[in-house]
Amino acid sequence: MNSSIIHFVHANSFPTGTYRVFFDHLKKHFEVDALAMHAHDPAYPVTNGWMELAQELIDALAAGHREPVNLVGHSMGGMLSLMAAKARPDLVRCVVLLDSPVVAGWRAVLLRAAKHLGVDNRFSPAKFSEKRRNRWPDADAAYTHYASKPMFAAWAPEVLHDYIEHGLAPHPEGVTLRFTRETETRVYRTLPHDMGAMVRRGFPVPVGFIGGTDSVECRQAGLGATRRLVGRHFTLVPGGHLFPMESPAVAANAVHAMIQSLTHS
Repeated sequence: MNSSIIHFVHANSFPTGTYRVFFDHLKKHFEVDALAMHAHDPAYPVTNGWMELAQELIDALAAGHREPVNLVGHSMGGMLSLMAAKARPDLVRCVVLLDSPVVAGWRAVLLRAAKHLGVDNRFSPAKFSEKRRNRWPDADAAYTHYASKPMFAAWAPEVLHDYIEHGLAPHPEGVTLRFTRETETRVYRTLPHDMGAMVRRGFPVPVGFIGGTDSVECRQAGLGATRRLVGRHFTLVPGGHLFPMESPAVAANAVHAMIQSLTHS
């Protein structure tokens, strides 16, 4: 079936509106759909292993589309996409992972042990997210705060404006993060540690991987299990873990090419 629909799943802490420019490029070739923000619906709480978050995605796919979709996920979104596609391959045509490596082998064992011992926050972004600044007097102050940080300074300027527009909510003291830092931290601390086992025995739909050449996350997670899963459907583009924000057009072109490769091979 020749679906032209992409269902996109965002990274932890970045609401879907952050990706508007990336979507604008994708819309030259695809219809793009997405939930506005994952992990904030009380009906799908953030629990160890993300089973409810995967179910949230499955329910969105089942309710929103009459045909299988091209499932594209960034970071957290890639992991959720794999989980949903494994459980309901009838809903998915292919999966494209954006800097979302499969954690397997000794790294997965270490993650499981660290979670069991309650020290996982020492080895994950949770150690930063739990203390992240989350209030500003106004949106301009928030923009100035983020623009001064190297990670955000690397973004295309209009993308940072979109993050400020869609990533902030009113607060009695000004504005605050819409994707709460408590939820962001909980997501990091409940990462699935069994993804390697889930994909080891083959996968029911084609999967491709697009990573950033400078991604610290890929170096930390390793790419061996990911390469075994995707085979020749593996590519790297300039940038870091957040390359869809840094170079939206490059990222969109890579996604278009990957979907063509996955669905016509």
